Amino acid sequence: MNTQDHIVGRPMEILLVEDGLLDARVAIASLKEGLTQHRLTLIRDGAEALEFLRQEGRFARAPRPDLILLDLMLPKKCGTEVLDELRADYALKDIPVVIMTASDDEADRVKCQMLHVDAFITKPVNVEKFLEVVRQLKRFWLNDVILPTID
Repeated sequence: MNTQDHIVGRPMEILLVEDGLLDARVAIASLKEGLTQHRLTLIRDGAEALEFLRQEGRFARAPRPDLILLDLMLPKKCGTEVLDELRADYALKDIPVVIMTASDDEADRVKCQMLHVDAFITKPVNVEKFLEVVRQLKRFWLNDVILPTID
């Protein structure tokens, strides 16, 4: 039986906010390996991520993400600033956010937890752990998002 026989709806929209191309490649490859139907947008700085999320300027037609994968160390606005503004915005506050960072600073983790981050993953990303986090967050996604069935 084909995997497509068990799924319905639209692909999941993922916003990856990552300035490091190697880390972005790892996340993208992990998502492909996870067999989750998705469309991914890569943004490389915090200020541009907020413009995308608010559908401002050239991002006026940007899709609303079902999941945000957010690095903490970003140019222009750091990840915690992005997360803080995201959680303060009524229209965006419920989007699940996974922090992916090389920082092992406990203060970063605590600040992200206070801002209601959904998961905190330390780089280098463990592919199995990363995919499990994505699967666990599916409770936030709309019924029309394509998700693989569990056999």
